[in-house]
Amino acid sequence: MMKETSSFPTVPHPGLFKVMIQLMKLRVIVLLQVTAICAILIHDLLARHGTIDLDRSWGDTIVAVVITVIGGTLSAGGSNAINMWYDADIDPKMRRTQHRPIPQGHATPRFALVFGLLIAISGSSLFLLVSAKAAFWSFFSVAFYVLVYSMWLKRSTPQNIVIGGAAGATPPLIGWAVAAGDSINNANVFDLGSPVPWMLFFLIFLWTPPHFWALALYRSGEYKKANVPMMNEVRGPEHTLKQSKLYVVGLFMLGSVPCFWPGSGVPLLWAFVSGGLTLWYGKSVWDIDPNEPFDHNGRMPKAAKSFFRSLFYLGWMFLSLVIIVAVPSSWLGFFGPLNA
Repeated sequence: MMKETSSFPTVPHPGLFKVMIQLMKLRVIVLLQVTAICAILIHDLLARHGTIDLDRSWGDTIVAVVITVIGGTLSAGGSNAINMWYDADIDPKMRRTQHRPIPQGHATPRFALVFGLLIAISGSSLFLLVSAKAAFWSFFSVAFYVLVYSMWLKRSTPQNIVIGGAAGATPPLIGWAVAAGDSINNANVFDLGSPVPWMLFFLIFLWTPPHFWALALYRSGEYKKANVPMMNEVRGPEHTLKQSKLYVVGLFMLGSVPCFWPGSGVPLLWAFVSGGLTLWYGKSVWDIDPNEPFDHNGRMPKAAKSFFRSLFYLGWMFLSLVIIVAVPSSWLGFFGPLNA
């Protein structure tokens, strides 16, 4: 067990409720929840179009969204709190993490651990009400993030965020499983009845490295201070950029080559929209200059721009797919579903 820290608060204690919110990192969770909600909407829209053989009312959709938001927020928030317990020794060394509750003295590592375990287990267990597979992927996400990423990969390999990205890619699987319910009630946890949730999973999985490496680049030197072997600190910024570009190419192929989602009911229009969005995002990756001087805030400006653009990119990829799937197939003509 990690020993307690005894740092003095540098700002007034904000109150227990706000501390718990900070431990959960709700702002980070919002984007994850958007991807889960979009997966539910895509599933139910495909069901209404007859691609998926399941009757779904708008009431069913709302219930699925509510359960997913509550369960997903608790499980992901619990994972973040446990991560802060484990990283209590390195968070004070980095500017982006030194204002978290533990370095500030607003919470002890033990409190973060107990709080995180309670809400992570509660959130994942909530999914048992509707889908055993949703519960499985939620528990998997918590365990993978805490045990595999935080406790093992993060401090041992520059591939940490690549492999660890699997934990953050599960919300679409969870949302889809909640919407599908008993219709995919079999022993194979990988069988979700459609290739769509796995396409969405790999979308996040491929997006994570260039997204996070842009953050590491514009905050260059911070992870080195904490002895975290981030790719740019170990292999250099040029190698990191080459790797980021490869993942962007993978993103382009995943969305723009329909063979990755055959017979799914996803309209061909998605290939063109996702391709355009990926080119828009990819330009920001290609524009990063590893030799660019830092600005007055100690940031690499073009890397920072790519990082923030990546957030909009992922959100628009999911929202645009919802909008495209919502359009009646008869309106799309040639750009309609490939299996229509």
